[in-house]
Amino acid sequence: MLTKKDLEHLASLARIELKGSEEEKLQKDLGSILDHFKELQALDTSDVVPMTGGTFLKNSLREDAVNENLMGKGPGAFPDSQDGHLKVPPVFKS
Repeated sequence: MLTKKDLEHLASLARIELKGSEEEKLQKDLGSILDHFKELQALDTSDVVPMTGGTFLKNSLREDAVNENLMGKGPGAFPDSQDGHLKVPPVFKS
């Protein structure tokens, strides 16, 4: 069970101030959360294979390819370019 001293210590670590009614509610709520962990600790997991990452899938990457611009948007429709780079108006004025 979570004691009042434990709760005060946790509140100081979290840098929160608790009022009397808040302390009682938080102590009850945290106690019920810890009870759930006790239930989980009681489970027999000796036959469960440990997981790392959750899946055995590997990345399937595609080759990079230049796609033809069929919508008329993109670099071909850009108003100004220089040396293969798109030119944009300055955002900040100096």
